[in-house]
Amino acid sequence: MELKKVLSLAGVALVLFFLITQPDQSAETVKGVLAWLRESAESIITFIRALFE
Repeated sequence: MELKKVLSLAGVALVLFFLITQPDQSAETVKGVLAWLRESAESIITFIRALFE
């Protein structure tokens, strides 16, 4: 197998392991990532609006 495929499968296995063994902490991590993405998108929108004022 290619190294990229092996690393991808290992990454998926690691994510599944944490989802199964620590679901509460995994959920909090996902919430944090989504909040960061939302804040980033809002900042970009604010910047673009400021450019065209």
